[in-house]
Amino acid sequence: MSKHKIAAIYTGAALVKPLSDLMKEILPDYEVMNILDDSMIAEIIAEGKMNKAVKRRLYGYYETACASGAELILNTCSSIGDAVYGAREFMPIPIIRIDEAMAQKAIDMASSIAVLATLPTTLEPTIKLLQMCAEERGKKITIISGLAEGAFEAITNGDSKKHDQLIVETAKKISETCDVILLAQGSMARMEGPLRELTGKTVFSSPRLGVEMVKDIMEGLNG
Repeated sequence: MSKHKIAAIYTGAALVKPLSDLMKEILPDYEVMNILDDSMIAEIIAEGKMNKAVKRRLYGYYETACASGAELILNTCSSIGDAVYGAREFMPIPIIRIDEAMAQKAIDMASSIAVLATLPTTLEPTIKLLQMCAEERGKKITIISGLAEGAFEAITNGDSKKHDQLIVETAKKISETCDVILLAQGSMARMEGPLRELTGKTVFSSPRLGVEMVKDIMEGLNG
C-alpha cells in the first residue's frame, strides 16, 4: 500500500532539515515531498513584498505537488503565506500555512500578542494573519510588532550568535507589553525555550503546531 503524500514548500534551506525531522516524528507513515526555491524570498526581500512573479512560481509548485500525488500542501514560509488564500479557490487539495495553528492558539489564549520577526516581509503577513483569525473569532486583540533588525543578515552570513542576540534584545523590549510572543519564522523555533525562560511569557513557534495541524487534517481526510 502506497503512503499518503504531503508536499512542503520552502523558501529557505535552513528550515528543511529541522522541519523534515519534525514531520518524520509526527507523521512517520507519510511520504513528504520537499520543494525548495530560495529565489522567492530573495525577490520578496528585494521588493519589500510578494510580487506577481513570485506568486506565479509558487502556484506552479502547487500544481507540481498535485501532479505528483500530494494530498496536502504545507506552506512553510510566512512571507508567502498570503498567497494561500487565492490558491485555495482553485487547487484540489488543502493548502496549509505553517503559522495558522500558532496564530489560532495565541488568539484563543491572549488578547495582547507580540510578533517577533527578523524580516519586515514576514512581520506584516503574520500580523495580517492574526487580525484575520481574530476577526473570524469575533475577538479584539492588541498586536505588538517586534522586528529584530539585522538578525536575518547575521544568520545569512553564518553568524548565529549575533542572530540569536538580536532576537533576545528585541524580545526583552516587547515582552513587557504582551501576554504571548509569536516567533514569525519557522527558523526561529529553537529560540522558543530560551525566550520563554528569559521573558517569563508564553512563546509560540510555528513548526510543531503547524505539523500537528497537518496531521489532524490528513487523518480527517483519510479516516
